[in-house]
Amino acid sequence: MPVVPAGRVTLRRFAEQDVDLVLAVADDPLIPLVTTIPTSGTVPDALAWVHRQHRRLTDGQGCSFAIAETETDRAVGQIGLWTDQISYGRASIGYWVAAPYRGHGYATAALRGLVSWAFRLTEVERLELHVEPSNEGSWRTAETCGFVREGLLRSWQRVGDRRRDFYVYGLVR
Repeated sequence: MPVVPAGRVTLRRFAEQDVDLVLAVADDPLIPLVTTIPTSGTVPDALAWVHRQHRRLTDGQGCSFAIAETETDRAVGQIGLWTDQISYGRASIGYWVAAPYRGHGYATAALRGLVSWAFRLTEVERLELHVEPSNEGSWRTAETCGFVREGLLRSWQRVGDRRRDFYVYGLVR
C-alpha cells in the first residue's frame, strides 16, 4: 500500500491507532449509510473495519487510505480509489471526513493527492465520483479539484431506507 503525500495531509494505510476515528463516525447521520463503517460503536467492530481496509487491495476492490494530518499523523477521514471498473480504464473515488474536521480543506487536499497519484497509474484514464445533491461540501470539493458534473442519476442508490439521487462527476486524464 503506497503512502501518498498530499500537502497538509498524507494518504496512508489505516492503522489500529485510527480506531478512535472509526468509533467517532459510527453515529454520523450519513457516513455509515453510504460506507461500511460499523454503527455498533464497539472497539472490536472498529478494529475489524480497519483490517478490512487492508484487504481491499488484495481483494481487487481498490485502495482505502486514511486521510491523516501530515504534521500529527492524526486520521481525520477516509478516501478510496475503487478499481472494480479498471478493465474499462476507469476508477471511482469516495471520501468522507469526520464532522469536527470538515470545512478545513482536508478533503480537498486528499482528493487532489489521490487524483495525482491515480493518474500516474497507466490503467486509469477516467475518475468518477458520485455525490448526493444535498452534500454541497462534497460536490464543491469535487469541483474545486477539477471534476465536472456530468449529470444526475435518479434514484441511483439506496441510502438508509430510501433510494436517492446522485450527481455523477468525471475527470479524465
